[in-house]
Amino acid sequence: MPIYNLNVNNQPVSVDAPAGMALLWVLRDKLGITGPKYGCGVDACKACTCLVNGKAQTTCSIKVSDVQGKQITTIEGLANGDTLHPVQQAWLDLDVPQCGFCQPGQIMAAVDLLKRTKNPSDADIDAIENMCRCGTYGRIRNAIKRAATMMP
Repeated sequence: MPIYNLNVNNQPVSVDAPAGMALLWVLRDKLGITGPKYGCGVDACKACTCLVNGKAQTTCSIKVSDVQGKQITTIEGLANGDTLHPVQQAWLDLDVPQCGFCQPGQIMAAVDLLKRTKNPSDADIDAIENMCRCGTYGRIRNAIKRAATMMP
């Protein structure tokens, strides 16, 4: 099997994996990173969302061969030591999660949005396609707006 060199959560890693293996399974099964969740495997629910070179991507639909040499950030890589990322802090402050399953993907999508849009409108937030089966969309929207005020 080929060896792929990635940068995951600011750490260089080499992983031996089949070229067609989804990045999600490389993260979870090969590297033990469990933040990205398997929900559908077909790029619909987006529970596996991570940042690839700073852009929200669904890791169930990206092959490891397509991310050779790229920067991968999972929910585990957002905090700066003991200091949470503003989006993570807003999620806690507003008690967003209900079951919590989709929340890592939701947070990563929100981080990407806030990198691109400093003061997102409701329409900007609604354009995030991550699914929440518990329906906490109102709390998610409020947390994104709170995080926007906390961003440097």
